[in-house]
Amino acid sequence: MPWKKLIYLFLLFVVVGAATLFGATVGGLVVYRFVSKQQANLQPASTQPPIAVLPASNNTQNLVVNTTDVETAITSAVQNVGPAVLTVVSTVPGQQTYFGYTGDATSSGSGVFISSDGYILTNNHVIEDAQKIQVIFSDGSQQDATLVGTDQYSDLAVLKITGSVPAVANLGNSDALNPGETVIAIGSPLGDFKNTVTVGVVSATGRSIDTGSGYSIDGLIQTDAAINQGNSGGPLVNLAGQVIAINTLIIRNSGSGTVAEGLGFAIPINTARVISQQIIQKGYVSRPYLGINWQPITPRVAAIYHLPVQYGVYITDIDSNSPASQAGLQVGDIITGIDNTSLDETHAYINTLFQYSAGDTVSLTLMRNDRQTEVQVTLGDSGS
Repeated sequence: MPWKKLIYLFLLFVVVGAATLFGATVGGLVVYRFVSKQQANLQPASTQPPIAVLPASNNTQNLVVNTTDVETAITSAVQNVGPAVLTVVSTVPGQQTYFGYTGDATSSGSGVFISSDGYILTNNHVIEDAQKIQVIFSDGSQQDATLVGTDQYSDLAVLKITGSVPAVANLGNSDALNPGETVIAIGSPLGDFKNTVTVGVVSATGRSIDTGSGYSIDGLIQTDAAINQGNSGGPLVNLAGQVIAINTLIIRNSGSGTVAEGLGFAIPINTARVISQQIIQKGYVSRPYLGINWQPITPRVAAIYHLPVQYGVYITDIDSNSPASQAGLQVGDIITGIDNTSLDETHAYINTLFQYSAGDTVSLTLMRNDRQTEVQVTLGDSGS
């Protein structure tokens, strides 16, 4: 090949190589500047605040739940009240039946010391018909107790021991309770698991439960804290370590076959305080007294016996020298109202009567021989 062609080819390669190198360099710079510019556009300027997802407000409140604080409060409350809680064991004498003597029976519940003088608050149904009562302290020691008095209508009873008291519970204010507030139940479920602690909330206040005996227990506190047989008479405690109610009953079955859970009820401590003070001072609870034995009338009873009213009480007996006998009431009379309150499914006779006090004069609406009449009665004292 002639040397001129060689020189020409060499120069051609040099020019092509230089052009390629120059294009790559310029292209790289262009790409770098483009990417850098896009990244710069994506990043907020350092001088501007970030965009808020929600509008700012001076009234915004942060909800902070510290479970450690709640657990500490529960532990502290149990330590304060626990030593004042005890197990109540009642011995009910046996009975002679057609099949022979049944033998003595025992039942158990719970209670709580409310005084350094040895007074114990529990349920009436825990010690009802008991011949002997024993209490078992939280440390396992036992002692006999005596019955001071009871009130079946509030299902409360007061016991007393002699000697030293291990601890006295601090009573709170049940009127200040609100649904959702954490509460603690302490007692002896089944009589064996002494000083068991369960935790729940106040489900509702002001509940009314029909006892099936012609009256209801009103103003109860509903809770979902686990309450079982044997917890009756034990305290329901708030996080401040104060007794705010006395556990009294549970509902497991609605009567229609529906099974329920977490339906416990307790007597407000404000009610229990008034009842227990009367029992300690008088040995009984002063309630208005009419002096009759009676049977409740419901639509079903009225239909069976062809009675002229759907609700009321049928007088089956009258105490001698009672307010009822002095006012001229008769066996067979049907009381259908007291003053301006008619007896019905929401106004039981006993609960309506207990709205009054001993010494009050009330007007009774009666059905006598299928005719309505009014009788004025001055109520007596149940303890007199």
